Amino acid sequence: MVYNLLKQLKKKLRLKRKRLIFSTFLLLAGTACYLVLYDSPITIYRKASVPVQSVFTPEIDNALKEEQEHVLQLIEAEGGKRPAFIQRTYVCGEEQEELGMKTAQEIADIHRTHPGWAVNLDSGGAVFFTQHIDDLSPKCKQNAYFGLDESGNLSLFDGLPANDKVIRTFFQLNIEYLESSLPQETVKQLHEGIRVSDVAEFNSVLSTFSDYAIQETEKVISPKY
Repeated sequence: MVYNLLKQLKKKLRLKRKRLIFSTFLLLAGTACYLVLYDSPITIYRKASVPVQSVFTPEIDNALKEEQEHVLQLIEAEGGKRPAFIQRTYVCGEEQEELGMKTAQEIADIHRTHPGWAVNLDSGGAVFFTQHIDDLSPKCKQNAYFGLDESGNLSLFDGLPANDKVIRTFFQLNIEYLESSLPQETVKQLHEGIRVSDVAEFNSVLSTFSDYAIQETEKVISPKY
């Protein structure tokens, strides 16, 4: 009985995932076409900072909720205990916390207490709750620097840029335009590394240098006919 239920739940879950992936693909493809056709004036920084959830339609959001319910039903049907973890993803950095072995009921209780946490199973049957946090991770708060990588991209580094430990790359900068427009001290700081310790500083640096991204400077300095 449980075996048949388990097969049905797995089949439904696979079907839901296929429909969700296809719907998401169509939505994002349509959004991309719109931006290309209408040459949206939104800056690179603003594009990068728009939460992914903002492109979800109510239908896709409901499909995600349904998928979460199917995952919980699958866990309940299989029974027993399984390892559970919280995966915290930050604007900069990630952390993982082990919750220990949890029953299906305990997993369902965690999900009800924290409905904003996505719940998924890995290939080994472990449960992962994913929490998205609009902040820097504790490690990033201690050691994150903005600077330039070897290709002239604005990047976030673990430590000073000289150590070349890139965490994340954002966009390529027009160095010539930047150096002619900003104070020499600011340019020097960018080359040596600009320390950020909270999300406000992180967003401020991105906002400042997005004006010197190559695509944006092309709009500014291109000749008008």
